[in-house]
Amino acid sequence: MSNTVIKVENLGKQYHLGQVGTGTISNDINRWWHRIRGKEDPYLKIGETNDRSIKGDSDLVWALKDISFEIKQGEVLGIIGKNGAGKSTLLKILSRVTGPTVGDIKVKGRIASLLEVGTGFHPDLSGRENIFLNGAILGMSKREIKTKFDEIVDFSGVERYIDTPVKRYSSGMYVRLAFAVAAHLESEILIIDEVLAVGDAEFQKKCLGKMGDVSKQDGKTILFVSHNILLIQSLCQKAILLQNGLMLENGEVNDVVASYNLKKEFDKCVWEGRQGDEKITILKTSVNDNISGKPLQTSEKITIKITVEVSKKIEIIDFTFHLHSFFNYPVLMGVFNDFNDMKGIDIGLYELVFEIPPYTLATGKYGVIFKIGYPYIKKIETSICELNFELVSDSEFGNRYLANNSPEYNSIVRSNYFKELIKLS
Repeated sequence: MSNTVIKVENLGKQYHLGQVGTGTISNDINRWWHRIRGKEDPYLKIGETNDRSIKGDSDLVWALKDISFEIKQGEVLGIIGKNGAGKSTLLKILSRVTGPTVGDIKVKGRIASLLEVGTGFHPDLSGRENIFLNGAILGMSKREIKTKFDEIVDFSGVERYIDTPVKRYSSGMYVRLAFAVAAHLESEILIIDEVLAVGDAEFQKKCLGKMGDVSKQDGKTILFVSHNILLIQSLCQKAILLQNGLMLENGEVNDVVASYNLKKEFDKCVWEGRQGDEKITILKTSVNDNISGKPLQTSEKITIKITVEVSKKIEIIDFTFHLHSFFNYPVLMGVFNDFNDMKGIDIGLYELVFEIPPYTLATGKYGVIFKIGYPYIKKIETSICELNFELVSDSEFGNRYLANNSPEYNSIVRSNYFKELIKLS
């Protein structure tokens, strides 16, 4: 393997939906008979692509299929893709939490993984005891753990609670201590799923700096899953793109990110469906009611609408849209609720309207992410409601105006984009 620390060949993971086994005793016996004779599982050839958005005809799905890649010592690999693409499944297999259905994995070195809040922690043990427990699991001696102990506690920032059972920690404190343990103990490979998002901005920045240091100075190899493309681009040299369990791209991080963005539907200007919880349901989102999905003009006013149905009176609700560029750089945001004047919403059908003035945005492709929830209580899943659109310039004046960094232009960018809340019924 030379300086290759992880080599994955033709990796696949198949799941049977709804139950364990093939579904019948005869099929289970047939699978067992093939296995003891060293033959291929006859049911692995059955199965569908893992597309969670459609109803399939088979109970067998491939969460991962035909995955092959190599990671060299000291590299930081980013793994990107939509929800359900197979990112977490891949990390669980590499962390030996679950085994692959087919394929080979060769790993050189000890692995420390942080797959979810509190991974590897026992809730009834104190923070101090969990540090020693994690170290022992990684194969470290008590002496080795003691030499790193003060550094771990200092980095985590939870010194006051280090002798308190971790079941009394907040999710943020859990992540702080868990990351500190994973990053400081003597493992050669560090695997991190989308858990740093639980921590505050200051701690996230601290973690990213630490990951950069351990990869460059200590030669530690890192696998990092995140939906934050900016973090992936800033931290990783290589990346792989997964979609429905298949690996679409594998290469330099900027090339993979560009390919990921190109695969987005930039003509998806209207979404209709049902998404929400028992109190509120999102029925429609749109940009300029642009059903055709054709590019918009820079001279046009951009109108973003959200139609919701409220089933129970809500005391505090917040609606926000975030606009990002083709490469996921944040551009602007619009907020319905001012946190200094918390507003509720009664039962009924509503349309929220946000407006962005003409010539505010440069030409290019944009994505709209919606964030709806009850402040400090609960977030509502909105990923399927996201939109994309493209802006083109329709005049020479438009191009000249966008290039002008005048105070008038900047004041428009900083203006409030929420226009009105309309009660439809």
